[in-house]
Amino acid sequence: MENRPQWGTRAGFILAAVGSAIGLGNIWRFPGVAYENGGGSFFIPYLFALLTAGIPLLVMEFTLGHKYRGSAPLTYARLNKKFEWLGWWQVGIAFVISTYYSVIIAWAISYSGFSLNLSWGKDTQTFLFSDYLQAAAPGEFGGFAPGVLLPLLIVWLVTLGVLFAGVKKGIELANKIFIPTLVFLFLIIVIRALTLEGAAQGLEAFFKPNWDMIFNGKVWIAAYGQIFFSLSIAFAIMVTYSSYLPKKSDITNNAFITGFGNSAFELLAGIGVFSALGFMAMQQGVPVNEVVTKGIGLAFIVFPQIINEFPAFNGLFGFLFFASLTLAGLTSLISIVETFVAGVQDKFKVSRTKAVFIGGGISAIISLLFATRGGINFLDVADEFINSFGVTLAGFVEVIVVIWILRQATDLQKHANQISDIQLGAWWKVCLGVITPIVLGYMMIDKLRAEPYGGGSYSSEFLLYSGWLVAAGALIVGILFSFITWKKDTIELPADKEVSR
Repeated sequence: MENRPQWGTRAGFILAAVGSAIGLGNIWRFPGVAYENGGGSFFIPYLFALLTAGIPLLVMEFTLGHKYRGSAPLTYARLNKKFEWLGWWQVGIAFVISTYYSVIIAWAISYSGFSLNLSWGKDTQTFLFSDYLQAAAPGEFGGFAPGVLLPLLIVWLVTLGVLFAGVKKGIELANKIFIPTLVFLFLIIVIRALTLEGAAQGLEAFFKPNWDMIFNGKVWIAAYGQIFFSLSIAFAIMVTYSSYLPKKSDITNNAFITGFGNSAFELLAGIGVFSALGFMAMQQGVPVNEVVTKGIGLAFIVFPQIINEFPAFNGLFGFLFFASLTLAGLTSLISIVETFVAGVQDKFKVSRTKAVFIGGGISAIISLLFATRGGINFLDVADEFINSFGVTLAGFVEVIVVIWILRQATDLQKHANQISDIQLGAWWKVCLGVITPIVLGYMMIDKLRAEPYGGGSYSSEFLLYSGWLVAAGALIVGILFSFITWKKDTIELPADKEVSR
């Protein structure tokens, strides 16, 4: 019988799954994507994408992890030894993301402190790039940015401390504390934002439907892209987490709760962000569309500007906002690091302590690259390429391998239906076998046709080694790891597939 950990409660698993999905990007990415793609009308393709791609993919990954009881590499090795490399590729993607994602969380910790006395001043853009990050030119390292190192150390101490404690006493307990606290803090921010002058104009801009755009194919692709990236699909997290589920677990119900829980938080983020942007527009006497932005600029440039204009308790609400970013980031980072910790444990049969020390320690050391003065440029390009040409391609390959090459749709459907209240029908196979690969394939082609990332601000040489090679490296390392021989009897799955501690 496998000595595999398991979640203490179903709620613990759901909180962990939702926590992995709710990341920093949910707060700043979704509002901008929705606004740019039709406002209120965007919710139709968004909901359609959730039901035809997001939840079906969650069900597939939950079922794979639950049925084969392993990390992503072990799951795919048990599914078919020829495709173990796919699991390691996804783990490699998660590893790359962990190295720079931890640094953004460190920024959020720093800004939690800056907010108490509004240290960023009036020119928040200059403060971020010149004073705090002390940004160097693309391709240069320029030494460490002093203000990033200490909070980065805190990020890794918390993350690795939680992982050392294990699944039940570490990850589950942390999410039971972090997620309710995150929702509570963010609700305070949203309620306050709704009471600001100009909030109504901001919400009108966010929710006003542009029905002409609903027939635009790029809007639908944007909806699928948002769902795909926001649910932590295709980089080993959900497969790993579901491998810790007890034998009798309602897989489809868990997938629906996770999917809709993530979307509910994204909607809450949109309401809070656009209420605040409406206030900012009112203060500056300009239309809302002139203050809308996305990415780290929204979080670390625009929101400090908004907080500066708050009529009262600026420091308090600034602290609450960046504390929310910190908690959202930590829950995601913990889940990301767990993927390669579990992979190392399964492959090399080492203790959890050693796996956390090796996997988490190497990631922490590499993250120092992004804490340099030139780190912002490496981070920007690595994030774009690992998402566009890593996660998207890995998701496409995953679906093709599982559904079309290995023909696992019927077996996975049967496994999920045996233990789930919501039964999977033909819709699930159509979504995974037809809709999802077409959409992901188009997303890849569209990215390849686009002009070089950065619009000329980055040289082709810089894009090659900090973008293309990073994305390719995850795949190459995944293939190399798959050649390492498993310990005796590891791939053999116990007949009862029970789990115990």
